[in-house]
Amino acid sequence: MRADARRNAERIRAAAAEAFAEHGIDVPLEDIARRAGVSPGTIYHRFGSREGLTDAVVADVAAEKLATAVAATAGATPWERFSSYVFALGAAQAADPTFNAIVARRHPESVALREVTSQAVAHAAPLMEAAQADGTLRDDVSGEDLDRLIWLNAQAVRLGDDWWRRSLEIFLNGLRADR
Repeated sequence: MRADARRNAERIRAAAAEAFAEHGIDVPLEDIARRAGVSPGTIYHRFGSREGLTDAVVADVAAEKLATAVAATAGATPWERFSSYVFALGAAQAADPTFNAIVARRHPESVALREVTSQAVAHAAPLMEAAQADGTLRDDVSGEDLDRLIWLNAQAVRLGDDWWRRSLEIFLNGLRADR
């Protein structure tokens, strides 16, 4: 890639990251192009599509937020570890509208973003298995259920007012086997 093309691509990435952080993942490409000082056509030429730009800009950020949620998994019991992971994911969704849009699969065409959500469910699998083994998580709960919970939480986050926290508490209480 020529030096000027490389600089344009970096300016586009920086402008997109800034715009996504301020306005969410659905910000118009024209706004990103204006911030970067390029034409919208340059975005398509360099990244192929909105999904290509989104993959290039936010997949790493989303993976970092997911790693933070994994690191936040704490507790003495399997149930505490599972529920702390779910709440850490919920907090990451509430704190960042872009991450919330990613894990809610609002752009299913994006392979890199779909992978982030799949990783969120995969990280939960051993936590769920341990909680099921000790009898605190219902046996019929699956990774697909967690995937749906992440989506539901995305909708709760969009309502605002910290309602997501209350909805997760209610949902998790329904998943407990030892109530």
